[in-house]
Amino acid sequence: MTDQASMKRQSPLKVDPDVDELISQGAHFLGLTKKDLVAEAVRDYLAARREEIRRRMREAMRVLDGSTKARVALLTGIAPEEIDRLGGIDEWGPDEGNPPDPSVST
Repeated sequence: MTDQASMKRQSPLKVDPDVDELISQGAHFLGLTKKDLVAEAVRDYLAARREEIRRRMREAMRVLDGSTKARVALLTGIAPEEIDRLGGIDEWGPDEGNPPDPSVST
């Protein structure tokens, strides 16, 4: 029996017709399947941009410090300093007077 959770699901990749033609021609002349060409191209592209990816991941982790202000800043694109300048945000924590959860009956 195969563990279905460990099986990877294949997904169709939607590209413009012009890009699909480039993939088809490239795969043909390189003797690859379209699937293999796209997989290799994506791996190479991401490897070439690894430092940019790391930089952006570090920035996202710095922004997401778990605070409400950080979540609002990320979702709105407003800098945390600007949020403070505009009056700030009340931080709700587990012991800081959270409003009651309407889904829980008391």
